[in-house]
Amino acid sequence: MNDVQKRLFLRPCTWVYVFLLLLTFITWFIGVNQLSGRFFAFLVFGFALLKGQLIGDYFMGLKQVAGPWRWVIFVWLVFVGALISTAFWQTL
Repeated sequence: MNDVQKRLFLRPCTWVYVFLLLLTFITWFIGVNQLSGRFFAFLVFGFALLKGQLIGDYFMGLKQVAGPWRWVIFVWLVFVGALISTAFWQTL
């Protein structure tokens, strides 16, 4: 790698961090502009689940783990997400 490539090279966790910031900004924008409805509620909730999975994979180091340990965060997010979605759907 030459010097220019080394300066432009960013690790995958840096790109994930930038993506997490983008999702957070979109969520903030939705809240500040008081956008409401099922679509925005589930969009923000989906962002939260996606962010949780990315944090587990990249910042907790579970992406390189083999076996069932990698699936613990995923199963937990799906389980809790299903419970919250069910509760939210029943109140509408």
